[in-house]
Amino acid sequence: MIVVMSHCATEEEIKAVSAWLEREGFQIHLSRGVERTIIGAIGDRTRLAGSGLEAMQSVERVVPILQPYKLASRTFQAEDTIIRAGGLEIGGDTIHVIAGPCAVESREQLLQSARIVRDAGATMLRGGAFKPRTSPYSFQGLEEEGLKLLAEAREETGLLIVTEVMDTRTLQLVAEYADILQIGARNMQNFLLLRELARLDKPVLLKRGPSATIEEWLMAAEYIMSGGNYNVILCERGIRSFESYTRNTLDLTAVPVVKDLSHLPVIVDPSHAIGRWRYVPAMARAALAAGADGVMVEMHPKPAEALCDGSQSLTPANFEAMMKDLRRFAGAMGRKMP
Repeated sequence: MIVVMSHCATEEEIKAVSAWLEREGFQIHLSRGVERTIIGAIGDRTRLAGSGLEAMQSVERVVPILQPYKLASRTFQAEDTIIRAGGLEIGGDTIHVIAGPCAVESREQLLQSARIVRDAGATMLRGGAFKPRTSPYSFQGLEEEGLKLLAEAREETGLLIVTEVMDTRTLQLVAEYADILQIGARNMQNFLLLRELARLDKPVLLKRGPSATIEEWLMAAEYIMSGGNYNVILCERGIRSFESYTRNTLDLTAVPVVKDLSHLPVIVDPSHAIGRWRYVPAMARAALAAGADGVMVEMHPKPAEALCDGSQSLTPANFEAMMKDLRRFAGAMGRKMP
């Protein structure tokens, strides 16, 4: 539920209501707007029966949150959340592009990729050091050596690093190197991992599972937020359907729906959704038109030689052309790109 304080509520009155709720076993979160302060309270509402909460000084009204996800709900927080990482703000007027290879393959490959995407206007570098693959015989990543190469690329280019964490065993290691921790689609409902992420003071990019509903996706975000980490970025990356021509079906309807239901920023990964590089630029443009706060795309200096996902990776020339288009699209919608 949320407790809406009156516009004339003093700091002492806000603290008194907050303290009362905490004594009753509620987890609270303050949201200070221009005219109102809202106290979000997560806990057992039955404990409030006959409590007289609405009679407390400067309490204007108490509003129940009907959705099963509370902290991620737009009811809980009306204003959009801005995620701050390394000097960047994700979720505001600026549209960010995360780009790079599917996997870190070598020092030369990664540094070349980082320079290309930086020069074209990307602000974050993606690249997998630990790779969850369908086949146990496929390339599994360079692991810690890949993380060290990502850190070197950040040092040279200034790009923030987005890389995937697969399990609780490697979480602390990946967190030492990454600026934003990515939770892949296969791990969206790995609740033990989500609970551990909640303990970290680091942004999390949460990909939607291939068969997950929007509510299940937001409930996964709730796991992270309920543990104290509110820095969650949602990522739509396609869902499984009967269509087999593309790798997945990109659900762009999810973008405006989630933006309406939740205050969290949303980005789109058209590369994994489509699985074919030639359609990625069109879907990236469509993502911005739908209201996404950014896109994540795969770019490889030599896609034909990529150790994974070469068929969905843009060449440097195709990536640069896409970035020029996205910049025009952003401007037409009153937004901007770095």
